[in-house]
Amino acid sequence: MGRNIVAIVGRPNVGKSTLFNRIIGERDAIVDPKSGVTRDRHYGTAEWNGKKFTIIDTGGYVPDSDDIFETAIREQVQIAIDEADVIIFVVDGVSGVTPLDLEIAKILRQTKKKVILAVNKIDNERMELYSTQFYELGIGEPFPISALHGRKVGDFLDEVVRDLPETSDEIDENKNQIKVAIVGQPNVGKSSFVNAVIGENRIIVTDIPGTTRDSIDTTFVYNGTEFVLIDTAGLRKRSKIKESIEFYSAIRALKAIERCDVAVVMLDATCGLERQDLRIIGETADLKKGIVIAVNKWDLIEKDSNTAIEYEHALRERLKVFDYVPILFISAKTKQRIFKVLDLAKVVYDERNKRVKTSELNKVFFPIFKDTPPPAVSGKEIKIKYVTQVKTSPPVFAFFANFPDDIPEHYKRFLENKLREHFGFVGVPLTLVFKKK
Repeated sequence: MGRNIVAIVGRPNVGKSTLFNRIIGERDAIVDPKSGVTRDRHYGTAEWNGKKFTIIDTGGYVPDSDDIFETAIREQVQIAIDEADVIIFVVDGVSGVTPLDLEIAKILRQTKKKVILAVNKIDNERMELYSTQFYELGIGEPFPISALHGRKVGDFLDEVVRDLPETSDEIDENKNQIKVAIVGQPNVGKSSFVNAVIGENRIIVTDIPGTTRDSIDTTFVYNGTEFVLIDTAGLRKRSKIKESIEFYSAIRALKAIERCDVAVVMLDATCGLERQDLRIIGETADLKKGIVIAVNKWDLIEKDSNTAIEYEHALRERLKVFDYVPILFISAKTKQRIFKVLDLAKVVYDERNKRVKTSELNKVFFPIFKDTPPPAVSGKEIKIKYVTQVKTSPPVFAFFANFPDDIPEHYKRFLENKLREHFGFVGVPLTLVFKKK
């Protein structure tokens, strides 16, 4: 059972991104303090009244060109209807009802899913009258809010999460299975990889992103271990619009990542690492799942003895803080190294479940705390007393200090690197928490 998905739709400039940022709020700063990696966030994790959900801003998927612009908006509203649990429809209280609002409302009225109408830019009591004109959209009661000032956003969120099920992080019914999500952009060869592994065409492979089917789970045993491959390939219907395909793939990838232990992010060797891939890797790291990068179509690359080394070096330059992610070069077509992907997924899975004894941790870290302590902040000497692992799968380490809030970002990064240097955790995002001792 994955996380609940809430999608924000509406025409441009009504404040969708402002509302998105307001909802993920400070959480985002906490979730993603990774120096040097800026990601244009179009989705994030939020929690309200004890219910967790993934929120998606469709505003990030708007094409530049005018002629396909309205088609894209319509397609994205449709995708949101198909894939999300709750839809937030944002309109602009100041500019009133527009033809495009009416058109979006018409599509939304056909769904059984819960749709909540947010009338944005209502900054004070006096302006609330503006919101009544939106009853004509036939979506139900308009909620007057101001995303910018946070006005009435709390009451609004109460309504958003009201019917969502309580979420528990324990989604693992079967401990002996390794759930591997095969994610990546359309046409990188995800299905071909799955087929090559299973060796029988249980999954139809086509080059046109047009095969209708939901993600297909394939269970099989390899080297005595039971694997479940979660394949996200296949698009709803033939879309010609790049942004809609991107939006659809992003939701599909998110859903698969939430259900897996390890995500195999597949790249096309002829394209390299693209913005969208970094987004998927960043999201996987935020959700604290294991990560493996598989560069597919390696058979198409002209090679000499250094090609793989140079290619990997170039990839690592772009991966920056994700330097702990292992990289494999494969070809689903020639079956080169495809089983290595499963071997590596198993290694990463085991690393994610690994527990390090407190005594071992401190044997390594006491000298580090002593010889390279955190820099003093405004005259205060920061002392870290000890460290212990408080959780596995995903691994969480607690460092106890006298002034935990004053430990700078770069020093936390230094500690994470030391953890990896001594204890591995290949392919596994680590969480470091700092507590008062």
